[in-house]
Amino acid sequence: MTFPVKKFLSYYKPYRSIFLIVLFSALITSSLTLVFPLLVRYVTKDVLAGSLSTAFEDVLWVGGVMVVLVVAQNVGNYIVDYKGHEIGARMETDMRGELFAHLQKLSFRFYDKENTGRLMSRVTNDLLMVSELYHHGPEDYVKYLVRFLGAFVILFWINAPLTLTVFCFFPVLGFFSLYFNKKLNRALTDNKERIGDINAQVEDSLSGIRVVQSFANESLEIRKFNVENERFLESRKGTYRAEAYFYNGTEAFIQLITVTIVIFGSIQIVNASLDLADLITFLLYIGFMIEPIQRLTHMSTQFQEGVTGFQRFMEIMNIKPDIENAPDAKILSRVEGHILLKNLSFHYDSALGPVFKDLTLEVLPGEYVAIVGPSGVGKTTLSSLISRFYDVSEGGIFVDGENVKDLDLNSLRSNIGIVQQDVYLFSGTVMENIRYGQPEATDEEVMKAAKQANADEFITRLPQGYHSEIGQRGVRLSGGQKQRLSIARVFLKNPPILILDEATSALDNESESIVKESLELLARGRTTLVIAHRLSTIRNAGRIVVLSDGRIVEEGTHEALLEQNGQYSRLYSKQFEVQV
Repeated sequence: MTFPVKKFLSYYKPYRSIFLIVLFSALITSSLTLVFPLLVRYVTKDVLAGSLSTAFEDVLWVGGVMVVLVVAQNVGNYIVDYKGHEIGARMETDMRGELFAHLQKLSFRFYDKENTGRLMSRVTNDLLMVSELYHHGPEDYVKYLVRFLGAFVILFWINAPLTLTVFCFFPVLGFFSLYFNKKLNRALTDNKERIGDINAQVEDSLSGIRVVQSFANESLEIRKFNVENERFLESRKGTYRAEAYFYNGTEAFIQLITVTIVIFGSIQIVNASLDLADLITFLLYIGFMIEPIQRLTHMSTQFQEGVTGFQRFMEIMNIKPDIENAPDAKILSRVEGHILLKNLSFHYDSALGPVFKDLTLEVLPGEYVAIVGPSGVGKTTLSSLISRFYDVSEGGIFVDGENVKDLDLNSLRSNIGIVQQDVYLFSGTVMENIRYGQPEATDEEVMKAAKQANADEFITRLPQGYHSEIGQRGVRLSGGQKQRLSIARVFLKNPPILILDEATSALDNESESIVKESLELLARGRTTLVIAHRLSTIRNAGRIVVLSDGRIVEEGTHEALLEQNGQYSRLYSKQFEVQV
């Protein structure tokens, strides 16, 4: 993947003023650093070698200048360290917000394939490394480029032949660094993938910890985790191997440079073409040439992690949502609730075959329609298509005569309420979870919705009532209580179209009776589609639609379908036999 330089630099734009101050501070502190060896050379070569009567005053003067330089350097370094890191953190925050907002736009197809643990790694670990790159990258390059070039110019002025001899090592060192940087980059990319796999394994296991323990499969989960942990260890070993070659090879080059200076410098002293003060100065400045390479070498892992993290960030950002608003999307308002599925065909994957083939269904405003059929026939898929969580492959879906593809997504989905079998509640209080249906609702409106959903009675018995914490995914509540909260959420939303997706199939008889009463109240005056598993719950539906093999095979009231003695009758009889 080519590194997107333009996009990378764009995140500096909101902070360019303070960023320029940080770079200027880095430039000044690096330039001041180059002055110290010259002052040492002046003292050893001119002051101490001259008149000792004035030497004391000259040394004090030089010492005063050095103190001023130290103060100026520390002020500059403070600005670089504090404000530089702050800029990096701010850009990390901006990117994390942008990535999270983008993830909110991606469609169900994306989440059908992706793992939550891996995505969490992109949002957290990767961007933390990018922040360090944003701060240290430009700042360090400015500092060390100034030191390297400044030291080279000064050394060339002191002794050109010795400088050129030493400089011959740098192209070889540069080639060596680039070669092993590539190896290190590949190893770090593999590390990112492996830590993502570990996050996925941990997230999966801990989310299902009740299932794990109920099946006494803790040892199985530990074995699965250990496999991913060992894979991560192997990837880290690859990184450490590349780092060992890289760092030790660089250190060897640096030592060879020092040896070369000592040998050739000593020969020149013997030949009287170099004095001791210049050799000392030379050794001090060669450190300024070597330090940038040494520093950047030791920071290369951090840089590579930042680059890899940004590339992984862009991998997600470059994914286009499958479902987007049309440029001239219409706002759905004053909804009557007329739904038309016309010649609808759909498949999740062309290789898997169609879920629906040329299906047509009309639901009139205020009508109560139940959809039934064998497991896997696509009942839930139908509700996802109406809400446009997926786009149809052929045909169209119309709400009040408007194709859902032409409607603003927010206005479409805000007019549809869905109560599902698998209730998802967020960590937080009862009040917060109900208010999710209408974030601007008052406490009184939330309580009214809870009463309509037959939830107020059990809520008031909780330790803190509506302000009671319910735990992750509502773990502290029973199935029936969680379902009533989800119904209260839809009451508060007050949508004209209602979809009940097997909302009572997982409940016991007592809870089902309470929830059913709430659902009947919720359905009044709304266009309602009921996806039913328990056929006994939809006997009173105005119309029952039977799906099979991607098509509607039967349609009518409960009594009429039983008289036909077709598929619905067989399904109903089979369930009745099981219940008996």
